[in-house]
Amino acid sequence: MTNHVQINQQGPVVKIHLNRPEKKNALTVEMYTAIADAIETANADTSVRAVFFSGEGESFCAGNDLQDFMARPPTGPDSPVLRFLKTLRESDVALIAAVQGKAVGVGATMLLHTDHVVLTPDAELHFNFIKMALVPEAASSMLLPQYVGRQRAAEILMTGHPVLADEALATGLAAHVVSPKDAMPTALAFADKISTLAPAALRETKQLMQRPPEDLAARMHAENLMFMQRLGSPEFAEAVTAFMQKRPPNFG
Repeated sequence: MTNHVQINQQGPVVKIHLNRPEKKNALTVEMYTAIADAIETANADTSVRAVFFSGEGESFCAGNDLQDFMARPPTGPDSPVLRFLKTLRESDVALIAAVQGKAVGVGATMLLHTDHVVLTPDAELHFNFIKMALVPEAASSMLLPQYVGRQRAAEILMTGHPVLADEALATGLAAHVVSPKDAMPTALAFADKISTLAPAALRETKQLMQRPPEDLAARMHAENLMFMQRLGSPEFAEAVTAFMQKRPPNFG
């Protein structure tokens, strides 16, 4: 862990707070490692329902710390930045983010893997790899066109033009745009809402949503298998009992 990444667990929610405001929360190798460790730990803890990301100061995340990145570039799949992206892709707990100001590079692409994003009105998502003579990462060349369409994605990825908060909301890149004072409470309200729900069912729902595109028959088959397994689960038994007894279910 690094003091530039503050990690704490409050019940079923693991909070990851980027705390390097003097560098606009630009990420170093040590920060990537701390975040990846925290996500892996959260995934291994069946009591965890969500991981919540936030950033200190005026910007959510300025992407890579360029000096650190140049001195210690990724060289393989075990490199901290690539391990971080892998943990995002493979996470089966909900990922939530409250974003203010600029989210640049990996600070923007990580949001494409996040299940619930709340933005402030001044938020800007910068997929500006082309300005550094680089190509998109974190599968953003596939995911961004799915959100905004190929034509708009081409403009964003080929020119580095930012996505502002209103467009992010309109295209489904964000769930809400709220005032700065309401951003974290609104994002955490989603975590609170799902924290009372069946944890295994939540994880399996996300696993289904993360499956690659496939024909309807294949997706229905996968859903049917999980659905039938769910029917035999203690969670389903508790949900039915609670319904019959007219009380909230208790999933522990």
